[in-house]
Amino acid sequence: MQAQNVPTAATKSWWTHVRFLAGDELQGRDTGSEGYKTAARYVQEQFERAGLKPAGEKGYYQSVPLRVLEVRSESTVELIRDGKARALAVNLEVGVTPRMGLPEVVEAPLVFGGAEVAGKIVVSLAGFVSPSAGAAGTILIDNPKGLEAPRWPVAYAKSMAVEGGPARAGAVGGGTVGGGAAGLALRFNPEFAEELFAGSGHTFAEIVDLAAAGKPLPSFPLVPRVRAAVRVTSSTLTSDNIIAVLPGSELPDEYVVVSAHLDGYGVGTPVKGDRIYNGAFDDAACVANLIELAGEFRKSGKKPRRSLLFAVFTGEEKGLLGSQYFNGHLTILKEKIVADINLDYIRPLFPLTILTTLGLEESTLGEVARKVAGPLGIRIQPDNEPQRGLYRRSDQFNFIRNGIPGIAFIFGYEPGSKEEGLYRIWYRDRYHRPQDDLQQPVDWAGAEKFQQFFNAMAMAVANGEEKPVMKPARQ
Repeated sequence: MQAQNVPTAATKSWWTHVRFLAGDELQGRDTGSEGYKTAARYVQEQFERAGLKPAGEKGYYQSVPLRVLEVRSESTVELIRDGKARALAVNLEVGVTPRMGLPEVVEAPLVFGGAEVAGKIVVSLAGFVSPSAGAAGTILIDNPKGLEAPRWPVAYAKSMAVEGGPARAGAVGGGTVGGGAAGLALRFNPEFAEELFAGSGHTFAEIVDLAAAGKPLPSFPLVPRVRAAVRVTSSTLTSDNIIAVLPGSELPDEYVVVSAHLDGYGVGTPVKGDRIYNGAFDDAACVANLIELAGEFRKSGKKPRRSLLFAVFTGEEKGLLGSQYFNGHLTILKEKIVADINLDYIRPLFPLTILTTLGLEESTLGEVARKVAGPLGIRIQPDNEPQRGLYRRSDQFNFIRNGIPGIAFIFGYEPGSKEEGLYRIWYRDRYHRPQDDLQQPVDWAGAEKFQQFFNAMAMAVANGEEKPVMKPARQ
């Protein structure tokens, strides 16, 4: 008889933290918001209760200065055909990348592909970006047959960057402040893309099929024009990383970082009547894993040989900003940090038998993961979809860029299995949506088993005789 999927005392404790951090009262914990500040105070109190010591710049906190660009609500984007204009629904049909310095109104004809682009708006399919030097702007249409299902609506048109840092082009609705190529930058919902192609002699379906078959895409003019009046505001804010330490018993000046991000998407465009992007699995559940790890040390009274540095980052959903700032303003010496074990992609949707491991071959952390996972009946596997770029899309990447071994994990599955189906459905229906909330199903046994693995992984690295090192080819 199959065991019931019910929470145990351990998972009830874990879920208590998730329930608070992902509750509607915190309004989705957008970076720098009042909900985020409440969440940060909660995490700090839990760390303090567990006996962790402050390791930030102001007690437990490290303030991250941020520049914010936001598209104002009166901004409009219109599609003009035969002299008639139709307003496109911003964040539903079209997304707008916030950029300073745009003309008050941009109006230009459209061309698909990279031929004769001067003064025109270049339309491309995601993954097949066309040259746009000299263009008036760009429209990138999400690929409905891409590795990740397009997620619409866009929560909002807002971007952030570390104040004083480099401005990097970012995704609409989250990411870093738009820099890079000048001009209007739009993202288009593929559900409405056929309207762009009407009368051109081509269809959007044809373009998608050619791309899926690996065939070259044509270049041709499109019939409509686009007129956009985009108003962007610029402001600053600060949002805190929470940094705490459990001092080691033998090597207190060597640190193993365990990290997760606290921010979500906040309040945005409604999906099925819900405007709060709670971020329960992404990433409140992982912050709760850190709290549970700290609590385990408090209960056991044991200390690891090396110190554990608990790092809870802000601004991850805006472009890994909290971990970027931390790595540029370390509160301890870089050479004293031996590794980062980061939690972000943990979705306990089914029993845990496989862990897809990001950074598996980058450092000797992969070998530690295999040794820890084996006795728990977990198989460690590499990322089978590297084209999605998950390796670069979470906070461990900023440590790796800084020359510090880093690793992260995803609940894995066999291709074509029921588990893969559950994983794909979650990404389609809940990822970065209000439906990543407290009402979604949880595999409690899988969640508990991952906590066991994570605790053991942290201990193995902290107690290991050898420090993790980057592999020579990866340095």
